[in-house]
Amino acid sequence: MGLPVRTEDGRLLMAEEWGDPSGTPVLLLHGTPGTRLGTLLPGLVDEHPEYRFLSYDRPGYGDSERAEGRRVADAAGDAVAVADAFGVERFAVVGRSGGGPHALACAALLPDRVRAAAVLVGLAPPDAAGLDWYAGMTPFNVYAYGLARAQLDGRDPGALARDLAARAHAIRRDPARLLDDLGAELSPHDRRVVEDPRVRTVLLRTYEEALRVSHHGWLDDCLAFVRPWGFDVSAVAAPVLLWHGLDDAFSPVAHTRWLAEHIPSAEPVLVPDAGHFAAQYALPQVLRRLDGQGIGR
Repeated sequence: MGLPVRTEDGRLLMAEEWGDPSGTPVLLLHGTPGTRLGTLLPGLVDEHPEYRFLSYDRPGYGDSERAEGRRVADAAGDAVAVADAFGVERFAVVGRSGGGPHALACAALLPDRVRAAAVLVGLAPPDAAGLDWYAGMTPFNVYAYGLARAQLDGRDPGALARDLAARAHAIRRDPARLLDDLGAELSPHDRRVVEDPRVRTVLLRTYEEALRVSHHGWLDDCLAFVRPWGFDVSAVAAPVLLWHGLDDAFSPVAHTRWLAEHIPSAEPVLVPDAGHFAAQYALPQVLRRLDGQGIGR
């Protein structure tokens, strides 16, 4: 059951918590498209009773109200609203895929609140010096982010919205449609993961909820990733774990390598024989490493 949370500027976010209210707080940030319902595989809460997991749907997803024009940096204010609503002062933050940049925003902009951060299969900023941002990226993502840049440049302001609106309509009718569309771009490693019934159930549930009302969260995520993020990743002082599968083609591993070179506190974990969706299994390993960095203190 979600908890409606009001932000400082009056927007509604849908949030939720799982686990022991006295456990170590960990804020989980979902992928793109996604919702809070896609952040935990079945059984993980019972297997890790020492944690209190929090999550929320980013603006424009599910019942969270849209924040048109939002930047990645704006996630910090939303994270504060959610943490305050649950009475949490200090917390770790874990962002998977599209949640990764937003986790870095929290770590950079909330130094007094964020103990440690983890980014799983995340992206680097669009202005990352020396990084070929699109190299090794699937055609699906190159196409979507290309349309996002075209919109911001004024070259084709409606193309991305039209495309994602049509995709969202099809996914509302059949949530498996997104996985089917991505099927040709999945590596053998990823194909095995998405065929796992636990993973597939969680993915279909979160896609359905994410796009139930509109495509706006998906649209605004894509735009946020390719416009200036609103903070400098080198300003992150908290310990940061960077987890990435070496066979990831949705968020190429070169992005994590770039982040590792530019975040002074970063610890990269590069995993062979793993693609993008392998991050669904990574949370227990990530929590163990964050424990070593003292997230409960």
